Amino acid sequence: MKQSTLLRLTLPGLAMITLAACSHKSPAHQEGGEMAVEVAMPVTDSITIYKTYPGYISANASAAVVGRVNGTLLTRTYDGGSLVKKGQVLFTIEPTKYRDAVQQASAALQTAKSEYEYASNQYAAMKKALESDAVSQMDVIHAQSSMEQAEAAIKQAQASLSTAQTNLGYCTVRAPITGHITTSTVDPGSFISGEGAPFTLAQIYDDSKVVIIFQIEDTQYQRMLNSRGTSDESSYRHVPLTFTDTLPHSYTADLFYTAPTIDKSTGTLELKAQVDNPYGELRDGMYVTVHLPYDTDPKAILVRDASIGTDQLGKYLYVVNDSDKVIYTPIKVGDLYNDTLRVVTEGITPQSRYVTSALLKVRNGMPVNPVIK
Repeated sequence: MKQSTLLRLTLPGLAMITLAACSHKSPAHQEGGEMAVEVAMPVTDSITIYKTYPGYISANASAAVVGRVNGTLLTRTYDGGSLVKKGQVLFTIEPTKYRDAVQQASAALQTAKSEYEYASNQYAAMKKALESDAVSQMDVIHAQSSMEQAEAAIKQAQASLSTAQTNLGYCTVRAPITGHITTSTVDPGSFISGEGAPFTLAQIYDDSKVVIIFQIEDTQYQRMLNSRGTSDESSYRHVPLTFTDTLPHSYTADLFYTAPTIDKSTGTLELKAQVDNPYGELRDGMYVTVHLPYDTDPKAILVRDASIGTDQLGKYLYVVNDSDKVIYTPIKVGDLYNDTLRVVTEGITPQSRYVTSALLKVRNGMPVNPVIK
């Protein structure tokens, strides 16, 4: 009996709860059952228009590390890929042969100086003897010639000594510039022949700054001149760069070179831009995309990039019309702006309301309850 009483009390309570639940409409719907969706109006702003070009990175400077003498490679004092400083010792080559040559040249110079001193004194004595007619004029001339020959011998000996010292110096191979160095082409213990032609031991790349090299079309160059003028150099500073994979830091480049001629075979013009590389992330040979500014759009239409869909026909937006129905709207887009907005060049107007949420739930022709955010 108690059980039936409880049932009679519970059933009305459940009915009241059910009625209360039915009396509250879901916040996602309005009268008629339309789903509430967030919409936004495009942003209209003055922006710089960019065109992208593929390019590649070249080191600011590079230099070959070479051996200029013959001999056995004794030591290598660096690790491949490391940063070396200008003047740093990188290799040593067996110096015995060239040290002996320096000693021989030094001895020859001392001999030449002694011979010159004797010839000079002889010439002075002959001139004095000529005053008392003790010798003939021909003897004086002969003494003078001997002195001049001895003087020339000194210069020749000095040149030979200088050459010998230079060759001895080549036995210690130093870095010609500061930069990152490649691995050695030979190992210590190998014999190299560098006297006839320099023998390349390694290559150094100075990438403290790097150069971006890319080509633009002849017509694009003319368009840039017409839209900006040749005197607007500020337009070509801080040109944005992007890479295949996102790097830890962002980079911009300053244009500094325009080729004086158009390549007739391709109809393109070569440009170069320089980039500081303080973190050492940019390396010779890397590919890069250059976003070159060439014009401004004072009334560009911008929408949230996340709201743009892609299908087989291309890019599209869901636009809500004046009857609050969703309309599938194909669009054409431009570059990304401020990381989150995308330029729309065709398909919508500044007054268009486009869907920003529930993109997977809305369909073309579907009535909705638009909520502007």
